This record gives sequence, structure tokens and C-alpha cells, in this order.
Amino acid sequence: MTNRPVLIPGSDHPITVEENPARVVVSVAGRVIADTGHALTLREANYPPVQYIPREDVDLTRLERTDHATYCPFKGDAAYYSLRDAGERGANAVWTYEAPYDAVAGIKDHLAFYPDRVDAIEEQTGQSEEGERPAG
Repeated sequence: MTNRPVLIPGSDHPITVEENPARVVVSVAGRVIADTGHALTLREANYPPVQYIPREDVDLTRLERTDHATYCPFKGDAAYYSLRDAGERGANAVWTYEAPYDAVAGIKDHLAFYPDRVDAIEEQTGQSEEGERPAG
């Protein structure tokens, strides 16, 4: 096994993970596959912000695990899923860090979607009650 670098976010490569106050809805092939009031927004260096959605707020029956994997020295190993309803465009369209590094530990048990491989990733404000999880 090769030694891979593990890097810590800092001023030269900042990463923040914050709760998103908006309701986040992801749709593909005309179907809502994720709907949450508990998304996390990850901002990394100069990359566009990414919405990480809790697994329990994603229709996992619409996803299929693949063998594809990538490595980020700031976040760790990413595993991938394809979207069943999106055809070729949906291949490896969803990723997750199942054992993220400490600096981004909050994204554990969350999934992220490539915006160009789904119909939409919508942030809806003023609808917090609809995205709330039931108590208990």
C-alpha cells in the first residue's frame, strides 16, 4: 500500500462545513431523490460549494453502489453511487466519504451529488418545517 498524503485545511486551502438553513431538494428524471432540512454546505478553497445530504433523507433505492473510488488528501477516500434513473449521465453521480478525516468529520453519513448529473439541486428558503425530520 502506498503512503498517501493527509493534509490539514488551512489558509492556503480552507475548508468549512456548515449547516445549511435552507431545505435542499435533489431531483433526477422528474423524481425527487433527496429532500432535507439538514444539509451541510462544504466550502473548499475556490471550488463551488457542495451540499452534503444525510443518508436518511435520500431515496437509497434509486442509487447503485459502484466500484469507482477517489482520494482527497483533505477529506479521505470517496465511494460512489450511480443514479438508476439517469442513464449514462447518472454514472458515479453521487459520492460519500464514509470515514472522512477529522477536519471534515461532519460529512460522515452524508451524500453529495454532481450538479450536472441530476436535474436540479434546489435550495428552498422559508420552508424549514417541511424539511424537518419527525421527532423520535
